[in-house]
Amino acid sequence: MAKPKNILFIMFDQLRWDYLSCYGHPHLETPHINKLAARGVRFDNARIQSPLCGPSRMSTYTGRYVHSHGASWNNVPLKVGERTMGDHLRDLGMGCWLVGKTHMAADTDGMRRLGLEPDSVIGARVAECGFDIWERDDGMRPEGPDGFYDPGGALKYNDYLRDKGYDSDNPWHDYANSGVDDDGNVLSGWFLENSDRAANIREEDSETPYLTRRGIDFIEAQGDQPWCCHLSYIKPHWPYIVPDPYAGMYGPEHFLPPVRSDAERETDHPVFKGFQNAPVGKAFSRDDIRDKVLKAYMGLIKQCDDQMGVLFDWLEETGRMEDTMIVVTSDHGDFLGDHWLGEKTFFHDASVKVPMIVYDPSEEADKTRGTTSDALVECIDLAPTFVDVAGGDSSALDHILEGHSLLPLLRGGAAPARDYVVCEYDYSATPLAARLNLHPDQSRMFMVADHDWKMIHFESGHRPMLFDLNADPDELNDLGNSADHAQVIAAMYDKLNTWARRPAARTTLSNDTFIKRRTDAPLTGVLIGVADATEVTGDVAVKYVGRRVPGKYGG
Repeated sequence: MAKPKNILFIMFDQLRWDYLSCYGHPHLETPHINKLAARGVRFDNARIQSPLCGPSRMSTYTGRYVHSHGASWNNVPLKVGERTMGDHLRDLGMGCWLVGKTHMAADTDGMRRLGLEPDSVIGARVAECGFDIWERDDGMRPEGPDGFYDPGGALKYNDYLRDKGYDSDNPWHDYANSGVDDDGNVLSGWFLENSDRAANIREEDSETPYLTRRGIDFIEAQGDQPWCCHLSYIKPHWPYIVPDPYAGMYGPEHFLPPVRSDAERETDHPVFKGFQNAPVGKAFSRDDIRDKVLKAYMGLIKQCDDQMGVLFDWLEETGRMEDTMIVVTSDHGDFLGDHWLGEKTFFHDASVKVPMIVYDPSEEADKTRGTTSDALVECIDLAPTFVDVAGGDSSALDHILEGHSLLPLLRGGAAPARDYVVCEYDYSATPLAARLNLHPDQSRMFMVADHDWKMIHFESGHRPMLFDLNADPDELNDLGNSADHAQVIAAMYDKLNTWARRPAARTTLSNDTFIKRRTDAPLTGVLIGVADATEVTGDVAVKYVGRRVPGKYGG
């Protein structure tokens, strides 16, 4: 087998780690993703860096924590100057292209100040998170009284649907993400009560097969040049609705019971309680709604796996499996009613743990094929891994990249040198922050976890939450108020405080540059604290000793 020449970076949106059969789901069979895991390494402790699409993705693309890159919520721009995997890979001669979703907002003000035109090559890359664009599709074209959520959303996909005969001003909504009754009335997928209906679209025209074909189109067009393709799927993210035959594949006999307890419902923690009482939490606490959503959610995942079969078979037929590293992961999970929550914006593993499977075609990786790793892994580890695959040295970029390359582990070496993982969430733009009367600076929370414990810190001043991951793997028993665990909480705060003190802002010069300057500074004649010429060694003062001028004042 050859060394990887290319990288296929596949990301699903809102895919729970435990809804794949290779991670233990008893009813949802995902044989194609399982097959990739059997040829690579399955990571069982991979965590995201923020439980929301935008900031999670910005961390993955930059290899940096949210605290560092600053894009802390959806549509918070990634500031001009943040380097991404695309910037690093192009420096190494590898193209970096997007097919699908990024949920990235451009720093238009920063671009204006610097004179970067969006239609220039550099401007377009800055505006698109460092990617060159084959087709961007964030899979979002909702429309309300104030207009579209994303005016650029699903434009090409809508054109495709109209060409296929789906007659509508917004076929993304009216067909791909809605059902229909016998009278032709659109039953919007935005309403969870419609989630158990079949989407009114031929399966081959729905979003997941469409993006698979676009990914194949991209790879076919690349020839022999090395490439990284970020094939970024939209599903199983809401709207929760899927076309036949997937709409009818799963029923109550396949659903896992919600992971929640009465004690959680009666929590005294105002922030946790506030998330439970949000509309999405209340909706997913209803079993009738949860059952409808699960029917669609599981069907969407099954469709995703079937499309992986299409893609992987094509890669085999064309020989690309022999020279392409493949990564399959997700930007976050989905509570689906666990812990009386919906969506993803809290720190239980239903939300922050993600599937991560890495297939490396190189011979050096033969020794780890089909293995699992319990190492503490973060999604920011992917960017330095890709740098190393492209022939670079990620350790020389450790002043920028805050993750650790997984390449040594994939090839039988050591796991990343990490004894805790961190995730953070800024909820300052949410109604909950208003209800709690919090300043934006107070509307942030941080998770720090190791193999044994998970602690959540709240900048609002509320007490921490703590979970014993060994005795309570379902994270049902909050020990944050327990005097018996004060030492554990203090130890977890030590980890969080160590993380907060890391040097993250100085990204213009490498650590090696500073180390070299200790003993090998340029000889430019700056002498500090030197009493006389006898104290100077070498040639540093050669321009100052033995010089003559005609006389005083040049006279």
